Amino acid sequence: MIKKLLIFCSILFTFQSVAFAQTANVKPLTIGEIRTLKSKILNEERTLNIYLPQNFDKTKSYPIIYLLDGSMNEDFIHVTGLVQFFNQMYAMPETIVIGIANIDRKRDFTFHTDLKDLQKDYPTTGHSDKFINFLEKELKPYIESQFKTTDTYIFGQSLGGLLATEILLKKPEMFNNYFIISPSLWWDDESLLKQAPQLLSKIPDTKKFIYVSVGKGEHPVMIKDAEAFYEVLKKSNKKNWTSEYKMMETDNHATILHRSLYEGLVKLFPYQEPK
Repeated sequence: MIKKLLIFCSILFTFQSVAFAQTANVKPLTIGEIRTLKSKILNEERTLNIYLPQNFDKTKSYPIIYLLDGSMNEDFIHVTGLVQFFNQMYAMPETIVIGIANIDRKRDFTFHTDLKDLQKDYPTTGHSDKFINFLEKELKPYIESQFKTTDTYIFGQSLGGLLATEILLKKPEMFNNYFIISPSLWWDDESLLKQAPQLLSKIPDTKKFIYVSVGKGEHPVMIKDAEAFYEVLKKSNKKNWTSEYKMMETDNHATILHRSLYEGLVKLFPYQEPK
């Protein structure tokens, strides 16, 4: 009995020693920073998930992607992985990603509507003007005070795509590159889509890249509106704009973002042989 007890104690001690040794070698995995920005415009604190390239150098200038739906449990992690992959395997330069964590996306990404059914389904709706002001007057200046920046991007899907479209049409100077995925242009009886030709006619013809995509498995209205918006972009005859449209044949509203961003980034950054 004593012999068995000694054997058991020996095994237990060995297990504990191995477990301790494994624990002693654990280090945190860091891909960037989490910051909190106090917004006077929104009257709330906003969380920023910030991806920094592996060889980040504060003296260098970087492109900046502003990612809507940028919470840790939304699109931040898989989009930063995509950006890292394109830097490694394609011609994309090292890029910083600013993931803007949501508090109330229905409030922030939609403009006012008088439609009673939408007011009922989206009771906090209609404050995209404040959120756009936050981006323009607080977030972008803050980021530009912290990092040296070059090109700017906005990535938005669904209601985020609606917001990105609104910014393109009303405040186009805010970003150089617009990735508009499955935009909810049905909002407010398609009022933004209907205004698009007139709004585009007033926009200066400065260099921009606009990528619009939609999934073949999405609601027919989503497909119709995305295609119509792309046609409006083409007819605007902006010589310095590069507009691309992609129908994602195997995707629906839930699956489209990652694969669609991949296709859009390929347009900008073709494959290059590894160094």
